[in-house]
Amino acid sequence: MHSSWIPRGNYIESNRDDCTVSLIYAVHLKKSGYVFFEYQYVDNNIFFEFFIQNDQCQEMDTTTDKWVKLTDSGEWGSHSVMLKSGTNILYWRTTGILMGSKAVKPVLVKNITIEGVAYTSECFPCKPGTFSNKPGSFNCQVCPRNTYSEKGAKECIRCKEDSQFSEEGSSECMERPPCTTKDYFQIHTPCDEEGKTQIMYKWIEPKICREDLTDAIRLPPSGEKKDCPPCNPGFYNNGSSSCHPCPPGTFSDGTKECRPCPAGTEPALGFEYKWWNVLPGNMKTSCFNVGNSKCDGMNGWEVAGDHIQSGAGGSDNDYLILNLHIPGFKPPTSMTGATGSELGRITFVFETLCSADCVLYFMVDINRKSTNVVESWGGTKEKQAYTHIIFKNATFTFTWAFQRTNQGQDNRRFINDMVKIYSITATNAVDGVASSCRACALGSEQSGSSCVPCPPGHYIEKETNQCKECPPDTYLSIHQVYGKEACIPCGPGSKSNQDRSVCYSDCFFYHEKENQSLHYDFSNLSSVGSLMNGPSFTSKGTKYFHFFNISLCGHEGKKMALCTNNITDFTVKEIVAGSDDYTNLVGAFVCQSTIIPSESKGFRAALSSQSIILADTFLGVTVETTLQNIDIKEDMFPVPPSQIPDVHFFYKSSTTTTSCINGRSTAVKMRCNPTKSGAGVISVPSKCPAGTCDGCTFYFLWESAEACPLCTEHDFHEIEGACKRGFQETLYVWNEPKWCIKGISLPEKKLATCETVDFWLKVGAGVGAFAAVLLVALTCYFWKKNQKLEYKYSKLVMTTNSKECELPAADSCAIMEGEDNEEEVVYSNKQSLLGKLKSLATKEKEDHFESVQLKTSRSPNI
Repeated sequence: MHSSWIPRGNYIESNRDDCTVSLIYAVHLKKSGYVFFEYQYVDNNIFFEFFIQNDQCQEMDTTTDKWVKLTDSGEWGSHSVMLKSGTNILYWRTTGILMGSKAVKPVLVKNITIEGVAYTSECFPCKPGTFSNKPGSFNCQVCPRNTYSEKGAKECIRCKEDSQFSEEGSSECMERPPCTTKDYFQIHTPCDEEGKTQIMYKWIEPKICREDLTDAIRLPPSGEKKDCPPCNPGFYNNGSSSCHPCPPGTFSDGTKECRPCPAGTEPALGFEYKWWNVLPGNMKTSCFNVGNSKCDGMNGWEVAGDHIQSGAGGSDNDYLILNLHIPGFKPPTSMTGATGSELGRITFVFETLCSADCVLYFMVDINRKSTNVVESWGGTKEKQAYTHIIFKNATFTFTWAFQRTNQGQDNRRFINDMVKIYSITATNAVDGVASSCRACALGSEQSGSSCVPCPPGHYIEKETNQCKECPPDTYLSIHQVYGKEACIPCGPGSKSNQDRSVCYSDCFFYHEKENQSLHYDFSNLSSVGSLMNGPSFTSKGTKYFHFFNISLCGHEGKKMALCTNNITDFTVKEIVAGSDDYTNLVGAFVCQSTIIPSESKGFRAALSSQSIILADTFLGVTVETTLQNIDIKEDMFPVPPSQIPDVHFFYKSSTTTTSCINGRSTAVKMRCNPTKSGAGVISVPSKCPAGTCDGCTFYFLWESAEACPLCTEHDFHEIEGACKRGFQETLYVWNEPKWCIKGISLPEKKLATCETVDFWLKVGAGVGAFAAVLLVALTCYFWKKNQKLEYKYSKLVMTTNSKECELPAADSCAIMEGEDNEEEVVYSNKQSLLGKLKSLATKEKEDHFESVQLKTSRSPNI
């Protein structure tokens, strides 16, 4: 194959095939300068790189980012790089990757400008490994393989054929090493008419080893015959040397002839490859290397009976590629009613045996638009299975690419490092074959064995093979429509759509708490919520962000969160998930993209890449923190500010990865926070800044006033006012703080008459005042009367005592009417009224008396 850059007037264009082509220009600068060019690069199925080497074939430091970015269709981009003084060898290199029969769009380059060139009449000698046989030539030619040259050579010198070899552009010859097991490989010939295959051994070309040395090995003898493996399921052998697919309506396990499906069944179409004698017709193998063309025309993979394995390649850093082309996916006739998002799946069993840093890539191309890496595995991996779910009926090309090491080298030190794929199975593949038959629904007349599709949401009843509708709040399994067990119950807080294809939440939730009913309405949060957290940095210092889109309830099962690659408008409002124009678009309940800002890599705008689905299936909504092995720990988020329970939405993704063998899961905690109005705020746990701690389960906290329960009569209380002018006012106010939203409104204030109550209050106050005055008056009256009695008694006692001291007796013990009491009574010990009463009560029992001193107007000598 001859391929090169082609002049097209005012521009040149690159190759359109899967070759690697370089445009090289060497320039010697007396001082530093730069190179500038314009280009069009619209197809990412071709690699376009620009880099600079010195005269020692070493890449310059100025071209660390050698990959040129894509341009929009019809637009010209520009690229410039600084050049150092001295010799600069400029490389424009393209490599196409063909998927199917589609040719890539070429790269266009124009207006190449180099500043800093010092023109001189002096000629520079050709560097070692090159030559020029014409004086004054513009450039030097590269010495071919097994030749060499020194500086300024006019021709190349051939190496000794038997003992020496050299690569292209070599400055010396090297001794041929002894042959080892790394220098040959084996292949299996197609089966012959006897059902035998031969094992053939071949040297890896170009052969550089020697067989005649003492410790060298010889090429093993070829021609050993072995029994051919059986045909793959769905194929049969009609006595020839090859296997043929079973006719429509028939099936075979690969060892027997094709038989028609019994009445009431239909073939389960797909592909199952588990025997590898020849490469299937819809598979292709190739070898690819960005830096050289040593593996051009070589097979990247080799069949080996019960497995297919990576081949020898040209060097250790080659990409060994295996492609599988499938025109589309659709479910069988009876499963037409199962309108779930999954249409099929591809599963392969593999293992890797590596001593270096090998990597196996699994890539998917949809409608021949672009190829994206779905999953990769590095190093040695034990035998395991991987499954990829198909959600779209489109043309798919699945690619497995194996690289032994990414270090830039041309030798074969790790030739024994390999990957083995034991089986590849694709279900519900268009134009597939059948290895078995499955039960299907019959028409009401049950005539013949023709199957009829069940209506949406209907399963096949086992007893009658008739279609029967699934019960409410269940959905029909995409994998099984036979028997009532095909109807799977929806999770808590969810219900099924009309055709029983998926379960979803209507954004309303009900919960009983301590004899109190809590109703939640999340409909105002049903639009897509977004979160961008970061920044984070790669090991080389590139800044990036994680961008999440969350569709809390979707739209009756339709996933509204969209993430895509190579966009600057993250909202993607007008993009439809099913559009063929956006093959890089993913729709889900929760999805994630990696955002690289424009300042990180010199892009004109931010770049969105690595869009993945975190949740495509709704599991349920509950106040519990655990659902289907998804556990939200209480210390993962801050303590809620109230006793209002958080509501948790749980989701899962059916796509598995090497680290998430059960797929990814997502939990969104909805928290009532009256201070967060509108859409509120979405955050991730502080201990898991990327939203996940293990890469499989993602956690989000969504705080908003819209996450509060609906208001009820328990959320307000009444306040009674004073009775004024015969009326009393009753007001209703919300409990503070208010932990509810919407729901019922506050009742209007209430007025009530209060005349009867006011009258009796006045009567009671009057009676109370009168009783108090009467009590005070009686107390004063009896106290005054008691004072007079006490005075008369004291005077009588003094009269009695004076008799004993021979004093004249008193004429009377009482004051006669008209007498004046001129004496003043002075008590030696003053007592209270209560003390005096006690003294009177105990006077007769005790043999003592109270001394009283009387003052009179008489002489003290009396």
